[in-house]
Amino acid sequence: MSIRHIFATALAPALIGLIFLTAPTGGFAAEGEDPEDTYKLLQLFGDVFERVRGDYVEKPSDKELIESAINGMLSSLDPHSTFFDADSFKEMQVQTKGEFGGLGIEVTMENGLVKVVSPIDDTPAFRAGLQPNDLITHLDGEPVLGLTLNEAVEKMRGPVGADITITVVREGEDPFDVTITRAVVKIQSVRSRLEGDIAYIRITQFTEQASNGLTKAMKKLRNEIKDAKDNQTLRGVVLDLRANPGGLLDQAIAVSDAFLEYGEIVSIRSEQHPEDTQRFNARPGDLTNGLPMVVLINGGSASASEIVSGALQDHGRAIIMGTKSFGKGSVQTISPLGEYGAMKMTTARYYTPSGRSIQSVGITPDIDVPQSTIESVEPQSQRRERDLRGALDKDNGEDADDKDGAQADGEEEEQVDYQLTRALDLIRGIRLFQGMTESSTKG
Repeated sequence: MSIRHIFATALAPALIGLIFLTAPTGGFAAEGEDPEDTYKLLQLFGDVFERVRGDYVEKPSDKELIESAINGMLSSLDPHSTFFDADSFKEMQVQTKGEFGGLGIEVTMENGLVKVVSPIDDTPAFRAGLQPNDLITHLDGEPVLGLTLNEAVEKMRGPVGADITITVVREGEDPFDVTITRAVVKIQSVRSRLEGDIAYIRITQFTEQASNGLTKAMKKLRNEIKDAKDNQTLRGVVLDLRANPGGLLDQAIAVSDAFLEYGEIVSIRSEQHPEDTQRFNARPGDLTNGLPMVVLINGGSASASEIVSGALQDHGRAIIMGTKSFGKGSVQTISPLGEYGAMKMTTARYYTPSGRSIQSVGITPDIDVPQSTIESVEPQSQRRERDLRGALDKDNGEDADDKDGAQADGEEEEQVDYQLTRALDLIRGIRLFQGMTESSTKG
């Protein structure tokens, strides 16, 4: 049976992967529990159900009661286990294709509030300035507290073009409102460009297109640098997984495999069924032929992103740079329930090649680099030789300096990605050191 696991957190709306798996059937009672007690508890459930049907102030729907009971049972386990009715299940299947309608944020639940894992690049939420770890307290003035994650997600969805106002709490700031216009969200999972002679590749989510997109991006960048720089070759790779909330396991494995020649990528282990442990290994062939590599992560890098960064870190294939990742090391399985929808339940944990479980811990970068702004410490007004009375060649180069000054005064300062700048500098330093070592060996 072909099994696909999901690693993305719950969504608003969001991208998640699927496992179509028939759940194993076993006895009612867990090991060490008395089956008779279990039957009594099931009888209790039946008694409460009948009492609600018969005596509640308004006639409830049997379907809604049972679905709510199932959802309550699953959501009480952990933030990622939940029930999908038939409509939600169909919508979720569409989302794995990489296009859906909504705000474009990945969310989870924390202390009864909706917590932003990350906004998706070039979506309404991204353009509105939402950030990882933002807490959403109100939706159109209505409190989130008391809603399940699915209920909150449903409220955030709506017709394309319709506005929604969300109240956001961000660390160090007073609560503020943001109005976002819903739109069709199209995910371009892989983006790439040249940074000099270094390949910069950003994977926004591990959708079905991620692995193929990576291969195409590397081919495109090789051709670009060859055409533009007289047969020059790439000197390194920066893989940007910042604010990437995860996606499909098979895509995380394929992306990891693209940079590894051999060895384990990830293992999946269940305490309930240790005999079902799965290990996934790399096949020979490095897409970059061993080029120096830096992987960028931050607090919005979750799940499948952590599989990739953990595998490359444990094998010493890449230097991990940025800030600690989100810490979602659990595996969810989706089991279809026929015409009624599906259930998503946490069934296992995943482990990096060295045996680390990063659940609630995250991946710690090899080089911790918080995102920062770069400011010039050069004095705005500084006397030079030409400013001195009677200086020689006082007019030499004056036109060029005036031109530079006018350009600087007339342009807005470009936003600098400090973490990316550090990554590029590191790769250039590695290449410089390798070149010096080769020269020394030849000499």
